[in-house]
Amino acid sequence: MSAEAVTTVADDRDDAFDAYVLARKASLVRTAYLLCGDLATAEDLVQDTLAKLYVSWHRVQRRESLDGYVRRILVNEHHSLWRRGWKLREVPSNVVPELARADELPAPDVERQVWSKVCSLPPRQRAVIVLRFYEDLSEREIASTLGVSPGTVKSQCSKALAHLRATTEEVRR
Repeated sequence: MSAEAVTTVADDRDDAFDAYVLARKASLVRTAYLLCGDLATAEDLVQDTLAKLYVSWHRVQRRESLDGYVRRILVNEHHSLWRRGWKLREVPSNVVPELARADELPAPDVERQVWSKVCSLPPRQRAVIVLRFYEDLSEREIASTLGVSPGTVKSQCSKALAHLRATTEEVRR
């Protein structure tokens, strides 16, 4: 194969990858944000995911469920992030918070409080909740994405919802 033919094949592959990224990046960032709760971390996760996808693009671009494959990479990257010992559990901020007096605190925002409860779930339960209710995937699709059985998805979802119900009852009172 000539150098010119190799370049043309590589350009076609890059064009297909670029088109896929343009079409799916916003959705991937949204899913990553829902998994980790921080936009900067979500963008890093998507970047790492797309880098891994690019390496195997020539093998996977014609897959029947390419989106499922990419979501699986994303979830694995998210899990790997928490396995790294050097990962700080702090979220950087440009603004230094000031301590508020009790009478200056805003009225409770239920949605924000519920989201903080979702963020407190263990990683697998949180992934199931995000994929089920934010990505609207079926139990079978979630099981495939996470590499677990549908029964595990059901039990993790049940446990997560029970925890959320119990903790949001405190919010409503």
